[in-house]
Amino acid sequence: MPEARVAIVSGAARGIGAAIAKRLAADGLHVAVIDLRQDDTAATVAAITEAGGRAIGIGADVADGPDVRAAVTRTVEELGTPTVLVNNAGILRDNLLFKMADDDWDAVVAVHLRGAFLLAREVQRHQVDARWGRVVNLSSTSALGNRGQANYAAAKAGLQGFTKTLAIELGPFGVTANAIAPGIIATDMLRAAADRLGITFEQYLEGAAQQIPVRRVGRTEDVAAVASFLCSDEASFVSGQVVYVAGGPQA
Repeated sequence: MPEARVAIVSGAARGIGAAIAKRLAADGLHVAVIDLRQDDTAATVAAITEAGGRAIGIGADVADGPDVRAAVTRTVEELGTPTVLVNNAGILRDNLLFKMADDDWDAVVAVHLRGAFLLAREVQRHQVDARWGRVVNLSSTSALGNRGQANYAAAKAGLQGFTKTLAIELGPFGVTANAIAPGIIATDMLRAAADRLGITFEQYLEGAAQQIPVRRVGRTEDVAAVASFLCSDEASFVSGQVVYVAGGPQA
């Protein structure tokens, strides 16, 4: 029986990251669940192990080089060589441009872009050695521009360029790189948006659904299903692409 592949999923304590980690585990991969605080990874790890999978939780700041190196080293020691990487870690610091503080810009760019860079640089050497690998970066429809999200939109657009460059550089070594750009997905981030608008979460979802061609908001499982395919052997000829999981076309 072939040895199970090993995946690293960042920002996997909850939401989209947790759904992807669980789906990859269900696909037979061993999963390193990374989030800022290790205690926060416990629920995702428990869900995977209770379903018969194998996972470990790791606390790491993805924007910190030593933290990232330590996280990958621990993954190798406890699970095996990582050849699948899902860069999902992200934060929001929304504000209109004239109100946005330097720290709000720097923090968002650091987690999304620097974090993806540091993890990809660390993991790619294992992928190149194995002559096989998958990188999936989580972008967003906000990459196309979104009021009050200059930092987030710039970071998510940057991830698309980063993804295409990885595809070019790593393709000769059997490594593919793709991005997923979710639209409105029912997560805690949306709850925060509803709170800012002074409406209930349900009201927010109902209003959002009316603007989406399929007339519903996304589920985390919708994104996880696409990640599952992009991390599979069947996706070996799909690389450098941005897949919008948004319930309709995006300009």
